[in-house]
Parts: sequence; structure tokens; C-alpha cells
Amino acid sequence: MTKARAMSIADLRKDYARHRLDEDSVQSDPVAQFRLWLDEAIAAQCPEPTAMALSTVDGDGRPSSRMVLLKGVDAGFVFYTNYESRKGRELSGNAHACLLFFWPELERQVRIEGTVQPLSPEESDAYYRSRPLPSRLGAWASPQSQPLSSAALVARVAEATLRHGLDPERPPFWGGYRLVPDRLELWQGRPSRLHDRLRYSRQGEVWALARLAP
Repeated sequence: MTKARAMSIADLRKDYARHRLDEDSVQSDPVAQFRLWLDEAIAAQCPEPTAMALSTVDGDGRPSSRMVLLKGVDAGFVFYTNYESRKGRELSGNAHACLLFFWPELERQVRIEGTVQPLSPEESDAYYRSRPLPSRLGAWASPQSQPLSSAALVARVAEATLRHGLDPERPPFWGGYRLVPDRLELWQGRPSRLHDRLRYSRQGEVWALARLAP
């Protein structure tokens, strides 16, 4: 009886063949095209279709990424966080950032580059009020990205509950951002790694569309 060879991760492959992506089939506005793809990801019941990797850069030029949730699409892409978190501190020093969505069930990804701007207090207040009460209290309790034991976090939640009650105001250190895109790339998996890639680049008030080599 021979021992089965352990599979190397280099041997893991999948051939993509669900869809095609052509210049003639996409919207001239990349945000409108993103909305179409997001609607299809939701309709396909992709897990966490609004989950996106947010990449920022610190003062030493070191990149960092983490998953956050998209909470709105208008002139840009909206998300919320603690302003004093690592990503918040990095965005205060360098407003350039990148978002990445991956919907493996549709064999698609979208990469978005642009400049991040804080939302107005009114926009952040409105979203904060829409959150479940435990999430609103959690925003007060968590010194995001700082060392903290589990027991200390539980104690801080209890303290926030006593201090702020059942209708807490938004913490001044918590709120939203909008990434305004200047580049957006659509990626559609294709057989033999000959993937379709279309990139929108802002040229003044219009968008230029180009096909990229896979």
C-alpha cells in the first residue's frame, strides 16, 4: 500500500469559466457597473457580498489590510470605523486607499483605488442611530486596535451601558468615510488563467476604459 502524496498548495488550481467580460458589455460609469455586480452577488447569495479588504499605508510606507463592510454606494464607497483605530490613524496621515471585493461564486473581483474623505457628522450620526444598541455601545467600549484583555472589554461594555443608557449618542471618535474612486478594475475569471480585466481611470470629468493583460 503506497502512501498518498501530500498535496502541495502549489497544486491547487481551479479553472474559471462562468462568465465573460467585454468592453461593450459594461457601463460607462464604473460606480454604476459596480452596483450591477454587487446586485448580482447579492442575488447569487454570495456570503458577505459587501465585505471588502481595505488597504491603507502608514507613515513608514508599510501597507496594512483588513476586512470591513461596505455601508453605502453613492459618489463613492462608504464604510464606518473608529477614527482612532490603526486604519483611522493611517487615513489621517495618507488619504489614499484601496478596496478589494472578491465574489468567488461568480469568479469576480473588483479593485478600487481613490482618496478617502470623512463623512459629515450628520451622515455618521444617521448611520450610528440605525445600528443595533449593542453595536452602538460597543463603539463606546472598544478602544479599537489597542491592547485589551477580554475581561477588560466586557467591563468596558458594562460601564458604557451604565453611562450611556439605551439611547447613546455617537462617540466623537467614531464615524464614517467615503472612498472617492479614481481607478476601478473589474476582474472576471476565465479558463487557462486568461482572465478578463477592465480598468476604468478617471480623466478629468470622464472615465477612460482599458483592457489589461491577465
